[in-house]
Amino acid sequence: MSRLYIAEKPSLGRAIAAVLPRPHKNHDGYIEVGNGDRVTWCIGHLLEQVEPDAYDDRYKKWNMADLPIVPEQWQLTPRKSASKQLSVVRKLCKQATEVVHAGDPDREGQLLVDEVIDYVKLAESKKAAMQRLLISDLNPSAVKRALSKMRSNRDFIPLSVSALARSRADWLYGMNMTRAYTLLGQKGGYRGVLSVGRVQTPVLGLVTRRDDEIANFVPKPFYELFALIPYQDMEIRARWKPSDACLPWQDEDGRILNRKLCENVVSRIKGQPAEVTESERKESRQAAPLPYSLSALQIDAARRFGMSAADVLATCQSLYEKHKVITYPRSDCRYLPQEHFRQADNVCRAIGSTDASLSAAVEGADTSLKSKAWNDKKVDAHHAIIPTPKAVNAASLSGAEQKVYQLIARQYLMQFYPAAIYSEAKLVFTIAGGIFIARGRQLMSAGWRQLMGRNEESSSDNSTDLADKVPPLEKGTVLTCRDGEILDKMTEPPKPFTEATLLQAMTGIARFVSDQSLKKILRDTDGLGTEATRAGILDILFKRQLLVRQGKSIHATEAGRGLIYALPDEATYPDMTAHWEHQLQDMAEKKCAYRPFMEALEIQVSRLMERVKTSEVPQSLRDLKSPEPSKGKKRRFSRKPSSGATGRASAKGGSQRPRAKKQA
Repeated sequence: MSRLYIAEKPSLGRAIAAVLPRPHKNHDGYIEVGNGDRVTWCIGHLLEQVEPDAYDDRYKKWNMADLPIVPEQWQLTPRKSASKQLSVVRKLCKQATEVVHAGDPDREGQLLVDEVIDYVKLAESKKAAMQRLLISDLNPSAVKRALSKMRSNRDFIPLSVSALARSRADWLYGMNMTRAYTLLGQKGGYRGVLSVGRVQTPVLGLVTRRDDEIANFVPKPFYELFALIPYQDMEIRARWKPSDACLPWQDEDGRILNRKLCENVVSRIKGQPAEVTESERKESRQAAPLPYSLSALQIDAARRFGMSAADVLATCQSLYEKHKVITYPRSDCRYLPQEHFRQADNVCRAIGSTDASLSAAVEGADTSLKSKAWNDKKVDAHHAIIPTPKAVNAASLSGAEQKVYQLIARQYLMQFYPAAIYSEAKLVFTIAGGIFIARGRQLMSAGWRQLMGRNEESSSDNSTDLADKVPPLEKGTVLTCRDGEILDKMTEPPKPFTEATLLQAMTGIARFVSDQSLKKILRDTDGLGTEATRAGILDILFKRQLLVRQGKSIHATEAGRGLIYALPDEATYPDMTAHWEHQLQDMAEKKCAYRPFMEALEIQVSRLMERVKTSEVPQSLRDLKSPEPSKGKKRRFSRKPSSGATGRASAKGGSQRPRAKKQA
């Protein structure tokens, strides 16, 4: 009797083997352990979806008349670099009496191994008995714990079906739309690929619309008015709150657009009694920010160090796989399981040993404190990214690895510091019938904020000196308004997207749609793309020359703008993705079936293709400057346009060669 563990990648396979009985024998593509069990691995996806010409040779040439391309039976093919390893897995599956699925603990990791199991035709009895091993920390103690808590792989079938549906849907939508609009662009003279994907294109739309807002922005003057009220040896500055009668002279953000109105108020309040009609002083507490998800980490690393999302992910993978000093990085969760709390002392010691700059922070940490981060109800397959109890010499880490590790470690240490405490005050004055408000906020106890650098502290903390701004006055106190002060200001255009703000927009995409039901879906599904794919989506847009970096700013290229203007709105806004993600999540929770989702998508793609076929070349795609060909190479159309929506296009498939059907 022998057990076979199938890991997602070699590093995970080695970590599993390391805690199994010795001696170990290293073979080509697998490890045999002391009790006869074996550990093998995938190398990412061993399989990939076939190109359209595998369904029909005529699809080698991109032709509008052939669209839409809809496979009748989906087919996978081994990746060229993975054929040898696939053969190893196939042979070991036949020899094993029991198989353990050890893919990464997420939707894509579930599908990655499941599709191989199906492809190699694992016996139904073995498939029914398969167990699922969920590992998020490659250190031996964590792997042993995971081995003691294996579950039936059947529990995760809906997760795999959801990933399968997303993968096939992205292929179907991206492949057809990319061919259609590339061919449309070709008619207008553009010699490049106009890549369309259900996630990448709304991201391009975000940037294009922001660029347009900036280009079309017309600055307008607005005014702020303060009442100046002397008190002892200070002067209180209270901001005017216009009444509803002033709405005709305000913009949608409440800014005052009429200077004469302000001048009139100043003349009315000058020298008049200023009565305190409301006085409030209170203490507020600000809890430490939660540990990082991948997106939250990418946003902070972009802000602090100018690192790209792809660089942060690659650095995290190295810290996780090579050094084993952080937990699984492709996580969308910011909470931790209760059992992890027991490791706090060991993790803190490891932080102090690995990063000397955090030694004082480690000393000040109170590991008896338990922040809201520890919450089993908020944790599913994977948890927040935190340091492991393993320490390494800092010299063994690259500069980028040190920076990212320090961010992760510091965010973890904050969980063992008390809340930051602020004193807040508000005074409301009534002067000549008008309302004027003075506010103040002061940091009284830094708590976790003492772990932030000075630059971060000053940029993120808007506290002011209460003693100088808002004195403790009783309600009913009457002072005298000395004068009014008008500040002349100009509206400013929105700022261009940066790597950090674009990632923020992708994770908080709900605010870019008006439909309330869609807002909720997008909040629940955490935005556009997944933690693991956002970096890849941005990378595709840069490589396809649809986005370009100018310093830290990100802008749409001429081709990017032309594509957005040419596409129907439904392709350029996040609403469609919201509908998809809602159904995919329902699929993962057994509330929605695969077939109705795909059938509806086929109808939608057919409709979109008909619209392209019957339309003229949009003006925005005419006379576009074609991208520069690579040096020494002829420009040719790619036969492999990427959907750009998942970063890893994959699907299960049968052994029978499928046919694609042409729909008119």
